[in-house]
Amino acid sequence: MRDLTETISGLIGRPFGEDEALAVAVSGGPDSLALLLLAQAAFGDRVRALTVDHGLREGSAAESTGVAVICDRIGIAHRILRWEGVKPASNIHAEARTARYRLMGDWCAANDIAWLLTGHHADDQAETLLMRLARGSGATGMAGIRATRPLANGVTVLRPLLNYRRAELHQGIAATGLVAVEDPSNDDPRFDRSHARKLLAATSWLDAARMADTAAHLADAEAALQWTADIAWAGRAMVKPEGVVLDIDGLPNELRRRLVVRALAIFGCDRPSGPDTARLMARLAANQSATLGPVKATPGAVWRFEPATARRRPSSGGN
Repeated sequence: MRDLTETISGLIGRPFGEDEALAVAVSGGPDSLALLLLAQAAFGDRVRALTVDHGLREGSAAESTGVAVICDRIGIAHRILRWEGVKPASNIHAEARTARYRLMGDWCAANDIAWLLTGHHADDQAETLLMRLARGSGATGMAGIRATRPLANGVTVLRPLLNYRRAELHQGIAATGLVAVEDPSNDDPRFDRSHARKLLAATSWLDAARMADTAAHLADAEAALQWTADIAWAGRAMVKPEGVVLDIDGLPNELRRRLVVRALAIFGCDRPSGPDTARLMARLAANQSATLGPVKATPGAVWRFEPATARRRPSSGGN
């Protein structure tokens, strides 16, 4: 398998320092074990392995201990992080993912490690693209899994395997003699990703590598759109004590949408759903007032956003 040094340096925008350490998220599955071995080959004893025990099914503690045994065998420092407390009754995958990144990000920050590597690869990217296409995602969602993602406390997630195929990684593990853990949820029909994986495996003309390339192109387009939206916000948005005013005249609909979402966020309405945002914009375009969460929007030559109840000062600044 290829050396990670150049890939990591490309992701962080500079040569990886000889005195820097990094952490690798290791579930014990073949993807994360392959990443761990690649990281060790490139960075030696500067690698730390982190395993999160979610406590959601029988055997998870034993699997985490199994990862610790593997790490001890190959000479990598390892830490098990446990998700404590009451577990959610619904949306378990998303909640577990949030908890996982929080636990690992907090550990990295406490140990002065800025980089957390995960084993997402080209097949994961293709599956993500199919799921988001089925959900009607916009440009942001269709950009797929990002190669970098900032967490809290100055920690950044790096995904250096997005150009690797699953089979390539698994072959590398087989050659080492290490035994990986297979997560039974990967084949659980309750989860969309299981269906996407089976569809890709059964459909020869759906090429995962080309789909991953498409996601990369869309990520570039998304970055360009966000850059343009930042410029539009600087010139078209006014944040006043009484609310936010947007001059949307002549703007393409996607730029209008991004400015509206940014205005809503100022009032604490973070990450509104696509359909909710579209309905609000449709009402404003039809010269009708609208309310979304804590925000009242008023149409006109400019669009105005203010608290839906008592007036208060917006929580962040602007022009």
